[in-house]
Order: sequence, then structure tokens, then C-alpha cells
Amino acid sequence: MASSQTARNIIVDDLEALIKALPPHIQEALWAREELRELWEVVLDMGRLPEARFAGSEVSLNSQEVTEEDLQYVVDHIGAFGGDNRAGIERTLHRFSAIRNRRGKVIGITCRVGRAVYGTIRPIEDLIFTGKSVLLLGRPGVGKTTMLREVARVLAEDAHKRVVVVDTSNEIAGDGDIPHPGIGRARRMQVPTPNLQHAVMIEAVENHMPEVIIIDEMGTELEAEAARTIAERGVQLIATAHGNTLENLVLNPTLSDLVGGVQTVILGDDEARRRRTQKTVLERKRPPTFDIVVEIQDWERVAVHADVASVVDTLLRGTPPTPEVRWTDAEGRARKNRPAATPVSAPSPSLAPAMEEEMPLSQGAIKLYAYGVNRGSIEQASRSTRIPVELTVNVREADVLVTTKAQYRRNPQIVRDAEARGTPVHVLRRNARPQVEEFVRRLGRHNGTGGSLDSALQEVQNAVERVWEGEQHVELGPQDSYVRRLQHELAHRYNLSSQSIGQEPNRRVTVLREPLEG
Repeated sequence: MASSQTARNIIVDDLEALIKALPPHIQEALWAREELRELWEVVLDMGRLPEARFAGSEVSLNSQEVTEEDLQYVVDHIGAFGGDNRAGIERTLHRFSAIRNRRGKVIGITCRVGRAVYGTIRPIEDLIFTGKSVLLLGRPGVGKTTMLREVARVLAEDAHKRVVVVDTSNEIAGDGDIPHPGIGRARRMQVPTPNLQHAVMIEAVENHMPEVIIIDEMGTELEAEAARTIAERGVQLIATAHGNTLENLVLNPTLSDLVGGVQTVILGDDEARRRRTQKTVLERKRPPTFDIVVEIQDWERVAVHADVASVVDTLLRGTPPTPEVRWTDAEGRARKNRPAATPVSAPSPSLAPAMEEEMPLSQGAIKLYAYGVNRGSIEQASRSTRIPVELTVNVREADVLVTTKAQYRRNPQIVRDAEARGTPVHVLRRNARPQVEEFVRRLGRHNGTGGSLDSALQEVQNAVERVWEGEQHVELGPQDSYVRRLQHELAHRYNLSSQSIGQEPNRRVTVLREPLEG
């Protein structure tokens, strides 16, 4: 068993077992690679060169095309493929996924390296020990299953809990009847086919009296219903689902029930005026199945929503969430930074002591006609930036017409008429919320309405979200030195770096992905 140690964790990968399952000429090419410990997967497609994927690079292993015999060699040296076209090597975490032709013949195999990483849950270990149900979100390959495996081991061995792993495709505890030591003393229940995962989840509760159930890749309504049933019986759930953010999950009609579900509510006239919203609003349907949501941003960094119910309620009211950011530093210590408790649209007195009260949307509103642009996004942008916008149903009454690039290219009659009357037409590249918000801010600056300081701070909030979603840096609009200082302070409160670039009067702040020390 091969292992390596870093300042953060111990990695066990059994890499030799995977390489031995490959044809000899591919084995030889792999052993010659200096970066072998960074191997992620080997791709074998009939009639193409064998390919190895490392962290950050892809290389052809040799000049010999993959043959039918090469693929059969792999099939003969691993376990049988199941109904999901996945197989493994007994007592390892490696996964082999087959591609078949229309007749069922294997014409390609993806050989993924499985690794048990001890220490990967350090930033969220305290959350796991609370006994609350935790949902891990993240894109494929970011380490959700690896973290889930470590959760099972820590709860079974350190917390002495009765842990049952519902192991679809044997990804968590490896192939074969004896689970991989990466899950410690946790018990493993195998799932015959992926569409029976929900049934095995219920069986685990009814037959084996677990205190904790571990589930990977929840993706169907039946699994969401099973999870709610389990949580209502007092069992702690730790599970993963695809999706980068909690907002993605709320908008997913299949899985939104995991965080309480969403329903449409029609308000009375008085209540709608009190809330200053439309009469039709979205509200959370029921208590969430999972108390905590963890967004895995990369192998070292997560964002935590510790009170899912209140975060979803806030999100449905149009306010972006501000999760707690946690990461592991170079010495392997867990660090965290709690962002500002108040939304950017209403900064604390320390940031903006002279902030005016919120302007009602009925005062001096810009009349806007939206053609092919989401009206709800415009209304939300108006509320968050406090720039008054009135959506009109009569294009002749509009001060501005906004549309998308795709709609404008069709040259519709309504746009031609607006241009003929001299009504300004603004074209968005995409019908996306960030672009809609930026359009509303520019509209406010052009018309001299809305709080410029408030808009500048909201711009930081939007930049923070974009950086957390993967962008390396986001450049803000030009501001004076006082506003730039407040923008720097706010970026730092979210544990992000920032710097000023350019010359006056166009000097501006850039928000950077690199976290601050301390």
C-alpha cells in the first residue's frame, strides 16, 4: 500500500494495484512518469492513444493505439461491471467505468484513481460532531466522495457512532465484500443498482439501527423523500449532491426538498405593500432535511451555511447568502472567517455612518420595458441596489428598453419602433442576474438616482460571489478614494484580497481569490 504525507493530511492510494490492471505497455509508460503521484485517471478508448490525466495536465502515454485486446486485458483484471457500467479492484478505491457500443461491447474504459485522504474534513470537523445533518455540495472531481469517506471513519472511530454507509457503485468503501479501511469501523451496505439507492437507505434505518447514515450523490426525488424519512426518525445524515452552491439546490426542482422546497404564495394587497414585493412570491415549503450545507470550493476551501432554514428564507427574499468561509492553511490548521452579519444593501454604521434610509421604488423610478429579460431579476436588482425601477407594460411609456443580444439580433418590430422613437435600447450579452444587476447600477448612475455608496458596496458583494464561484479576480467600477477604502474593508471581511489599480479618475478596486492571512 503506497502512501505519502503532507502538512495537511495522509494520502493512501494503492496506486500499484490500479497500474497492474492495465496492459503492460501502458504500465511501462506510467511507471516512467515523474508526476505519477499526481495521477487522476487513465483513459483508454479503442483506436486512440492511451491518455493519462494528471492534476492540471493531460498527456498521451505512448504512440501505440488502444486495441480490443488492451481493453479485454483490463476487464480480465478487475471486478465485473455492474448495471451502471462501473467496476473496481477488491479492497481498493479505484473505479473503472466502461463505455459500450450499441451491441454492448466495451470500446472504452476510464480508470480513475481512488484515494483515501486522512484529514480532509478538518475545516468542518466541528460541524460533523454536532449530530446535525450535513449536505456537501460541489462540482465533480472536487473531493466530495473523499470527504464523505473520511467523515464515515471519523464518526465511527473517534465519535464511536454506529455508522452505516449506503455505498452505490462501491465508490466510498471500494470494490469487493470487505470494505476499504478508509471508512474505519463504519459498516457498508452495497446497492445492487443505482435506482435502488433510496430503498437501501430506508432498509439501513429499519434493519441496522444506525446513528449516522452516509450517502453519496443524491439525485432523485425518491432519494430526497427517503432522506426526509430518515431525518424525521432522528438519524444524522451526511450526504453529497451535485451543485456548486446552495442557490443551485434551491432552484433544482428535483432536490430542492433537501433544503425545504419552494412553493409559490399569493399575498394579499396589504401584505404585498408591507413587504414591498409583488403579490406572487416564493417561500420555503417545509423545514429542511439538512441543517447545514457545505459548499466545497476546492480541496482546501469550503463555504458553510450553518442555518439552512434562515439562509433559504433570505435567499427567496432576494438577498444573496453570506456563508462562513473555512480553509486549511499551509501548516494544516483549520481557519475560518465569518463575513459581515448584515447584508451589503444595508451596511453597518462602521462602514457607512451617513447612509440614507431606503428609497421607496415609487419615488422617481426609471420606467423600463424588458423584452426577453427576466422581470424578476430586474426587480431583485432594483431592491438590492436601491435604484428605483418601474417595469412598464407599455413600451411607449418606457424611458429605456432592455433586451438580450439574442433577441436584438432577430430585429423584432418592438425594438425597431423604440429606436425609431428615440427610446434608448440597452442590449445585454446574456439574460443572467449579474449582468442585469450591473445594467441597473449603470442605469442608476446615468440618471443620478440611488445611493452611489450603497451601489459600490453591493458591487463588492457581487464580486465576492463571483470569486467564490471560481473567478480568479473581479474588477470593480471606478470610485473615489473614500469609497475604495470601504470596498477594500468589505472584501477583507470576506477573507479575500483586494488591490487598487489604474489612475485617477479611473482608479478602481480589484477583488482577488487569494485569501488573507490571519
